[in-house]
Amino acid sequence: MLHPCPAFARFSLAGGYLARIIAVANQKGGVGKTTTAVNLAACLATAEQPTLLIDCDSQANATAAIGFTKDPSRRTLYHVLILNEPFDRIIQKSQTDHLDVVPADKNLAGAAVELVNTENREYLLQAALKTLDEKYRFIILDCPPALDLLTLNALVAANAVLVPIQCEYLALEGVSELLDTLMRIRRTLNPSLEVEGILLTMYDERTSLSRQVATDLRSFFGTQIFKSVIPRNVRLAEAPSFGKPIILYDIHSKGAEGYTQLAQEVIANAKKRAGTGARSAHSGAST
Repeated sequence: MLHPCPAFARFSLAGGYLARIIAVANQKGGVGKTTTAVNLAACLATAEQPTLLIDCDSQANATAAIGFTKDPSRRTLYHVLILNEPFDRIIQKSQTDHLDVVPADKNLAGAAVELVNTENREYLLQAALKTLDEKYRFIILDCPPALDLLTLNALVAANAVLVPIQCEYLALEGVSELLDTLMRIRRTLNPSLEVEGILLTMYDERTSLSRQVATDLRSFFGTQIFKSVIPRNVRLAEAPSFGKPIILYDIHSKGAEGYTQLAQEVIANAKKRAGTGARSAHSGAST
């Protein structure tokens, strides 16, 4: 069992948890999306924040990276979306304390087709997640690298979206397209969807390219960019092949340090948001 980092602090809201649902999404592949979903979830759990990781991608990379081998008999997110099975029959315990997982498998590829003629098809995940609001503090959704019905379900269900961006020159164009998509979703399907933050990944401090791209992105997006930066790191790349998040594979690596700092930011933002909500509620009750 890992002991929580002293920099973390547990917190909860009166009457139980109110889950913060964060979709990790980018229409561009190869930007560290699944790596971010898995390792952010693991670091949040290590901070004793009850966390659920939901693999929404039929490639099931998050499922494998968190330590689950292929098992055709295992229930997955497909059973929730298509067969209306409750989450309590699907959720699996992970090797990390306080971290549960809803796995995926190749059947999810067919789910997008099967959902086409389903009523309220974009809201199925949102409806299913309502049963879990008070069980978890954070729910992390790993989205496919495409704007399909699975990604739409995740973005409609989420409170916020976290966007990983690789430090390369094409990154700005890709994230601009994604933010345009998010604006359309906010207008039509999920008016309360926020941007949790934009995360710089695969950062190599030795190259002027990474430094310049990071500078340009911070100049363009300002405070929407997380202070935490995820470096290029061999140990981070190795960890999925061992079925472990980086914090279990090599807690002293730069990759583990980057995701620990990211989790600290996410927790701090949630605490600040909860405090603001409590003050607003108190102010409303006083008037």
